[in-house]
Amino acid sequence: MAKVLVATEKPFAPAAVAQIKEVLDKANYELVLLEKYTDKSVLLKAVENVDAMIVRSDKVTKEVIDAAKNLKIVIRAGAGYDNLDLEACTAANVVAMNTPGQNSNAVAELAIGMMISIARGNYNGKAGTELRGKKLGIHAYGNVGRFVAHIARGFGMDVYAYDPYTDKELVNKDGVVLLDSVGELYSTCQYISLHIPANDKTIKSIGFDLLKKLPKNGILVNTARKEVIDEEGLLKIFAEREDFRYVSDLAPECKDEIVEKFEGRFFFTPKKMGAQTAEANINAGVAGANQIIDFIENGNITFKVN
Repeated sequence: MAKVLVATEKPFAPAAVAQIKEVLDKANYELVLLEKYTDKSVLLKAVENVDAMIVRSDKVTKEVIDAAKNLKIVIRAGAGYDNLDLEACTAANVVAMNTPGQNSNAVAELAIGMMISIARGNYNGKAGTELRGKKLGIHAYGNVGRFVAHIARGFGMDVYAYDPYTDKELVNKDGVVLLDSVGELYSTCQYISLHIPANDKTIKSIGFDLLKKLPKNGILVNTARKEVIDEEGLLKIFAEREDFRYVSDLAPECKDEIVEKFEGRFFFTPKKMGAQTAEANINAGVAGANQIIDFIENGNITFKVN
């Protein structure tokens, strides 16, 4: 009987755990549950004899991989997988996967919700503006970007996108204009919704030179990773452009300076909130369980990321 460890410092909702267990029970797999652990040694002990593992934002480091002698597959329940040491996984012949698309609608709704909030001055009692008729640029047109586009078009926004890796015909079918360069996207659109991953090419890639291209009253909406922002450039654009505003799903390291100097021009969630819905919580966990079974039984590596 294969053993599947669900190791979550921040647990899945009970309903999600129940459905994960139901999926694993049906396949005659054993669920090992580790929740709210506070010491890495507990995780290292738990992985010793499991065949598979599902995590959320938990760090799966080389030390964890080395301790997991029977581990065949690790699943990051969500789209981002920068918490997995892919090099260590590959060296140990462990397949690493994510669960793309399972929390896309949740993240997209958060992005739109933050746009509405900042457009209304975070509900400060003063007159705000509307989204209808405004230009929205989607930086990276993946699963989340498509959901953002669909919702935004319902609000009557004009939607543009930049993504050198996507299919132009697909984007056009969605009623979205695909632009040729990232600079053109930022100079065209008042709102930018950011969905790039955090990797060697993108970390600190969103800085002053790009943000200064934004039209008057430009707004950057970040539901990706805070690491993709060049915070020195962010502070500079805040200081030089009184019309610039920034909303982010997780505060930047320079939060205190922004709060002190730029009142009313920002909003930061208190913790990463993009996938924090009951539906996304269940979807990602159950998808992870199904992917593990499909890999072990059939060798399916569709969502492999290493």
